[in-house]
Amino acid sequence: MRFFEKRGHVMMPSAPLVPENDPTTLFTGSGMQPMLPFLLGEPHPSGTRLVDSQKCFRSQDIEEVGDNRHDTFFEMLGNWSLGDYFKEEQLAWFWEFLTRELNFSSEKLYVSVFDEDKETADLWVKLGVSKERIFFYDEKKNWWSRSGVRANMPIGEPGGPDSEVFYDFGTKHDPKFGKDCHPNCDCGRFVEIGNNVFMTYKKTVNGFVPLEKKNIDFGGGLERLTAAANNDNDQFKTDLYWPIIQSIEADYETNKYAIRVMADHLKASVFLIQDGVLPGNKAQGYFLRRLLRRATVKMQQLKLPLEFLPIIKAVFAIYPMYLKDFNLINQTIGEEISKFKKTLDAGLKMVGKISNFDLYQSYGFPKEVIKELQGDKFDEAEFEREKTQHQNLSRTAGKGMFRGGLQDRSEITTKYHTATHLLHAALRQILGNSVSQKGSNITAERLRFDFSFDRKLSESEIEEIEKLVNQKVVENIPVERLEMQKTKALEMGALAFFPEKYPEITNVYKIGNFSMELCGGPHVNSTGEVGKINIFKEESAGAGVRRVYAKMK
Repeated sequence: MRFFEKRGHVMMPSAPLVPENDPTTLFTGSGMQPMLPFLLGEPHPSGTRLVDSQKCFRSQDIEEVGDNRHDTFFEMLGNWSLGDYFKEEQLAWFWEFLTRELNFSSEKLYVSVFDEDKETADLWVKLGVSKERIFFYDEKKNWWSRSGVRANMPIGEPGGPDSEVFYDFGTKHDPKFGKDCHPNCDCGRFVEIGNNVFMTYKKTVNGFVPLEKKNIDFGGGLERLTAAANNDNDQFKTDLYWPIIQSIEADYETNKYAIRVMADHLKASVFLIQDGVLPGNKAQGYFLRRLLRRATVKMQQLKLPLEFLPIIKAVFAIYPMYLKDFNLINQTIGEEISKFKKTLDAGLKMVGKISNFDLYQSYGFPKEVIKELQGDKFDEAEFEREKTQHQNLSRTAGKGMFRGGLQDRSEITTKYHTATHLLHAALRQILGNSVSQKGSNITAERLRFDFSFDRKLSESEIEEIEKLVNQKVVENIPVERLEMQKTKALEMGALAFFPEKYPEITNVYKIGNFSMELCGGPHVNSTGEVGKINIFKEESAGAGVRRVYAKMK
């Protein structure tokens, strides 16, 4: 980040793992996700050159964890040019960063290029990359959009060719992955450490058209770059994982698979809880529950005590810049594991009485444990068939529900977005200023708002809150967008859900003297456009957190 700051980039804080007021996806799974409006042309308050380290969670990778390079939680280093510099500067800077800042040998670095993009290949040659280390691939490998190849992109989606850089760990090629080894081979010799996306086009009903401004969208996995810096292709031996592994009292070399699962899943769980997710059976909570249960089974499999405190402490020690709610995280994990222990014990009694896949899905038993328990009765083909159908549902949720294409900025969700600001202000006015937002979710049908409060709301309190919101709607108060220093905005009394995620120059939305919050938008022009709301449900969302649901009347 300092490297790019010296080259005119503004450092950006990480957005939360759960996108705020975005019903199109469950998790932030890439660095570009929070940047989408700006890649499409909306001006960014911090300018045209940006750099960040974005926290990411990819639920579709849960089943892949256990090898030397897959993880569910990771950080994506990113630098961005929003209509500023383009290919030549980007490739030169990234090459300089790798070969001079990190001192990687150029002989260890290989690049891939979109097969229609000779210009990029020529730029790499100009930088000193030999033609033998430049590989051309089709759009399945070197075209970037959230939806994959061009034919799968929905209308309005941005995309473009990309050029990846791979680090060669020099391990022996495994012929089961093909006769010849190459950068995109899955044998483990090569690992991608950075992807330069040339965000150039937008899909329309009439085909692809150039974006008004060409953008650079770079993403590089921090964990993989660190493994390359160590010249060890096991990213679990980096400083980002090794203290966690040391806190697990089992021999790593003989239990690598199980220990990697535990380390990854518990680290990811800590970060999800920090960002407002609680275990549950739906949406984000389902994936958190799944992580904790899989880690618990691995601990039992290794005959380890179900003691997670040392692991949680190790995660906190690695990430003091991100983590703060130690007691909440420790309590949440402890309660969930205690509940699951009963389920685990019950599942053992069901062996032989229900299908193997039901043991896996309903009770959280890993496949290898079920095989040990069932012996010759285990039908692997049937199990894998059912498992694939579960995984497909998981991947759909994890990649984000992008059937509509872009982040939902429709008229109805924009109204609900503004309504959350009115609701937040009304809750504080009626219940007290100790109330603060803990999360929100918006769909085209309703809004959901989580807030800190230690008891159930009375019917009269709910009526009073709803009445106050609707009074402000009738008053038709203008909604103003202001750009100012974050510190100044907070001093003026602006509220912020995760204030650390906002840049130093940020957007503040002000609704008269009633509400003022840091927010990325979008919003209506005045409160009259929102329409009156009805609070139709109130419930607990965890210890010290309440949840209300509201919809337009």
